[in-house]
Order: sequence, then C-alpha cells, then structure tokens
Amino acid sequence: MRETLAEWRPAIDEAIADLVPREVEGEYLEDFFGEPTYEYDPEGIQRALSDPLWELLDRGGKRWRAVLFLVFVDAFGEDPEDYLRYACIPEILHNGTIIVDDVEDEAAMRRGEPALHHVFDEDVALNAGNAMYFLPLKILTREQADLPADRRLAAYEMLMDELNRTHLGQGMDICWHNESEVRVTPEQYLEMCACKTGCLGRIVARLAAILTDQPADVEEAVASYAELTAVAFQIGDDILDVENSLGRAGEFGKEFGNDVREGKKTLLVIHAVEESDPETARRLEAILEADENTDEEIGEALSILEEAGSIEYARDHALELAAEARAAIDGLEFDPENERKLREFTEFVIDRDV
Repeated sequence: MRETLAEWRPAIDEAIADLVPREVEGEYLEDFFGEPTYEYDPEGIQRALSDPLWELLDRGGKRWRAVLFLVFVDAFGEDPEDYLRYACIPEILHNGTIIVDDVEDEAAMRRGEPALHHVFDEDVALNAGNAMYFLPLKILTREQADLPADRRLAAYEMLMDELNRTHLGQGMDICWHNESEVRVTPEQYLEMCACKTGCLGRIVARLAAILTDQPADVEEAVASYAELTAVAFQIGDDILDVENSLGRAGEFGKEFGNDVREGKKTLLVIHAVEESDPETARRLEAILEADENTDEEIGEALSILEEAGSIEYARDHALELAAEARAAIDGLEFDPENERKLREFTEFVIDRDV
C-alpha cells in the first residue's frame, strides 16, 4: 500500500494546486470564484488561504483518502486519471478538519512542526480550515458538463449528510476531553470515531460509487468498508500516540503524550479505567483532567495504560474492525489487483509506524 500512496501523491498534489494554487492571482480568483463586486486582494487571499493550506500539505500526510478514492474508481472499471480532481474533495476536507481540530484541542504540534494556529494565528487558521469545507464543493459545480445532474445532486446530498455527522463526532470528542470523569463507553467512543473519522472514509467510498454510477448496495458495501477501516485507523492513531511516546518521543510528529495532554478519552483510556483498581483509575482521570502536566505525569499516565493491557486491547479491536471491513466487500467482483490493494490497506492503517 505504501507504494500505491507514493505513486499517486504527486498527481494528487498537482490536482489540488489546480484548485488552490500556491501563487494566487486575480485571474484565478475571477475564474474560480466569479467576477468581484469591486476588487479582490490576491495577496491577502494568498496569505490567509493558500499559504496555510500548502504549509500543512507540504509537511507530509499520506493522502490515503484521495488514494483510496482512486483505488475504488479503478476497481469500478474507470480510469483513475479522469477522476483526479474529485480525489481532491476528501483530501481538502480532511486537511480542513485537521486545522480546526488543532485549534479546538489547543494542539502544539502537527506533522512535526507547530500547529498552524501557532504559525498564522487562530483567526487565519480557523478561516482557512472552514474554507476547506466549502472549496471542494466547487469541484462539483465546475464539472457540470462532465457530470449528469442526478449524480451531482446525489454527491451534494451525500456530502451534506456525512459532513453533518462529522461534526457530531467532533462535538462528542470535545465534550469528553473537557470532562473530568471518564464516563464514556467503548460503544460511544466507537460511534464518535464512526462520525468524526469514519464519515470522511464514507465520503471517499460513496463519492467514488456515485460518480461511477454504482448500484445502492455496492455504494453501501464500500461505505461500510471505508468506515470500518477509518475507525481502525483512528484506533491505530491512538495506539501510535502512546507507543511512540513510550519509546520514541518526538518522532511521531506530535507532542510527547499528546492525547494525554489534551485529556482525550481514547479507547485505551476507557479500557484502562475499567480494568485498573479505583485508586489507579482516579489517578489517570486526574492527570487527564489537569490543565498542564509534567513529562513525569505524562509518563505515569502512559504506564497506567501499558500496565492495564490497554494497548493490546485496542490493537485487537482494530484488527477485528479491519477484518469486518474486508468482509464488507467480499461479495463485490473487484479484480485481483484492486482486491489486494484494499486488503493491504486495512492492514496498513493498523501496522503503520507513522
């Protein structure tokens, strides 16, 4: 899967640059957004929109959502090259959620460097992040000659439905990490992931199915695969945050013990509170609740998670979800090469090291 990601990334970034160029000019603004009522300020839009987006994209990121979209398009018998501009939709949406999420979480780092609101200030970061929820919709309106009206409407309705659920997931996550008590059940945590992370996965799969005119049952099968894989990815992300903090602080591209510092109620935390003795559970909750923690306190919390067996518990759960994802598309008649890529992808999201 790493080879597929590396193969498509340059083409995806080039397609994104067609939508949001690195150098903003008046001609682009008039073509993309329409004639100004008075006069655009290309320099201001450059600094407030293009620069933050490319600052984040140039730091890395796997582009797996865009690549997975192209794999599905190929599996449905279409040429992925013809759909590159649509692959930008989930990728730009994802990066918009990252920017806003980091502001809401007061995150210090993203992809090994200061989070964007520390580079551009919160007002620019929030505006750029919010703009990325809407910019991808322009892709649909600009392709009217190539896309039948019924598919364009279906794509719009799908995006509105899934993006609304995305904000439900973020709302739950924000609420939980602002609470002192760990009152969340594993099922509620998984629902949060299904909304916050899974909906972006569903967008990937459903968009590919809608644009290539697949039947409803096929659309739902690939959506289920993508949602389950995305939830497994989120759990894998939670595991990486703990494992890299325990073993290789700073190499993961996030702050040491990032999730603990933010007070996040991950699946590992929920399990550790359930499995630990009351005194240890209360100590873990106290560390998560604190506004600030020393590195020693972060290490103490990480040790509690490790000693409770929460890392193994979470990994086993992620592996189960990955198996369910593969089963969701068992009945679809994909060619062997794309079947291999989709199978490997469910393994990659758990076993990756970054």
